[in-house]
Amino acid sequence: MNSYLDIIFRSASVYLFMLIALRIFGKKELSQLNTSDVILILLISNSVQNAMVGNDTSLLGGISAAVILFIINYALKKLMYKSQRFNDFMQEKPEILIHDGILDFEKLSKLSITSGELEEAMREHGVEHFSGVKLAMLEIDGNISIISGDKNLRQTHYRRLKRTKKAIG
Repeated sequence: MNSYLDIIFRSASVYLFMLIALRIFGKKELSQLNTSDVILILLISNSVQNAMVGNDTSLLGGISAAVILFIINYALKKLMYKSQRFNDFMQEKPEILIHDGILDFEKLSKLSITSGELEEAMREHGVEHFSGVKLAMLEIDGNISIISGDKNLRQTHYRRLKRTKKAIG
């Protein structure tokens, strides 16, 4: 097989593998990278490099691999835009954490979100008590959005940090 076709096939295979792996292991954590996550990404990129380019360490081989990754990524984004079914498959849905002041403890436990994290997000949105939260959502990018019953809403940005699992208290 032509070495560049081999690079294209290998790069596409690694891209699809990584896409599936991220889907299985959770994309929500991707927006909150800590030290171990950065190390994991660096090690994965190093470990799959040879799987993509094989013995071809030339500039053209590396560029070929990069180009095919950009093309696949572009095509997937277009497909997600055009097909709601495919988009639903690829993207996780936002999760409701609090509705009208009532916490969904089952959802919080499933998502490993502590009450401390939720309280931190509320404080950053200017809300003191759970009862003051009309709606709290974990968005698909890992952010926690808070809507209060207060008419003087403040728009802030809270990014949930990936933390060790603790009991919801």
